[in-house]
Amino acid sequence: MNLKDDKRIVLTLDAGGTNFVFSAIQGGDEIVEPIILPAQAANLIDILERIIKGFEEVKAKLSEYPVAISFAFPGPAEYELGIIGNLVNLPDFRGGVALGPMLEEKFGIPVYINNDGDLFTYGEAINGLLPEINAKLTDSGNPKRYHNLLGSTFGTGFGGGIVTHGELFTGDNSAQGEINRSRSKVHPFYSVEETVSIRGIRKAYSREAKIDEVMVPTPQSIFEIGMGKVEGDRQAAIKTFKKFAMAAGDVLANAITLVDGLIVLGGGLSGAHPLFLQQLVNEMNHKFETPRGGNLSRLEIRVFNLENEKDLKRFLHGSTKEIQVPFSNKRITYDPLKRIGVGVSRLGTSKATSIGAYAFALNKLDKS
Repeated sequence: MNLKDDKRIVLTLDAGGTNFVFSAIQGGDEIVEPIILPAQAANLIDILERIIKGFEEVKAKLSEYPVAISFAFPGPAEYELGIIGNLVNLPDFRGGVALGPMLEEKFGIPVYINNDGDLFTYGEAINGLLPEINAKLTDSGNPKRYHNLLGSTFGTGFGGGIVTHGELFTGDNSAQGEINRSRSKVHPFYSVEETVSIRGIRKAYSREAKIDEVMVPTPQSIFEIGMGKVEGDRQAAIKTFKKFAMAAGDVLANAITLVDGLIVLGGGLSGAHPLFLQQLVNEMNHKFETPRGGNLSRLEIRVFNLENEKDLKRFLHGSTKEIQVPFSNKRITYDPLKRIGVGVSRLGTSKATSIGAYAFALNKLDKS
């Protein structure tokens, strides 16, 4: 999808638990100074009026009318219908709120709402990691190409999304990509999000460093301690991110068996990838034991760390060879090495999500 030449304008919203950030995108780029309004309000009516106000202020900055509104909003939700459910960060949304239909009636244009993990993945599939890796394979003379992408966001929560052959995968209950409900390998009685999240990092460091949780520094500081950049309990920081990587890698290994494509990581905690990514990849390449005492690779595919220069080179080179077509003079070039790669966001999580929202709206409009 070529977004740069598209002149249509879409209104967007980055809905966080603290702030609502409103903007407008044209040709894949933000074209106005964002409008920032607080997310917390006295009641639901105040929040809804604030959302309307934010879009109105952005629209007033535009020289032409937008064709749609498209944005990420926390779940649970019935995204196809634009109905928001019981939110943890925004407790006033209880019992189902028809946010999409309300905005459609107010502005007279289509409204598309999705999960942030889905739109992040869609943005990276269009202008981020997926096309970059395919371009590098082309430059390397390798015939292999990737068409599927599993996205995962590490931050306040643990989210996910799936794109296949240029289409965002949507489930029948708006619950696709919800890998946060998987079991944690580190704490089997908890969901994995209790380990793979900001709160998981802080709790793990509290245990490893044997300090009260109120004294625990930010995940960014824990990462810097683990990298030896600042003073602190370095071994505790390293162990914290090792457990994080084990839990995340275990879940991603399960998820990728159904997707069979590249994996892109985003969210605030993805910035700590120098401390955990190789461990995550190692977990995905882990071997099972067999009843006869042998080993069985966890996956049918080999996983490569795309942020590691040596791994990337091996990934791009593959095992390309030519074979003869039976009963013919023709020869075919192919790469028999089954493999995927894991890399971090090329666009930045926020930009990827915005591009995903923009592209999703245009795709829907073109099909309608």
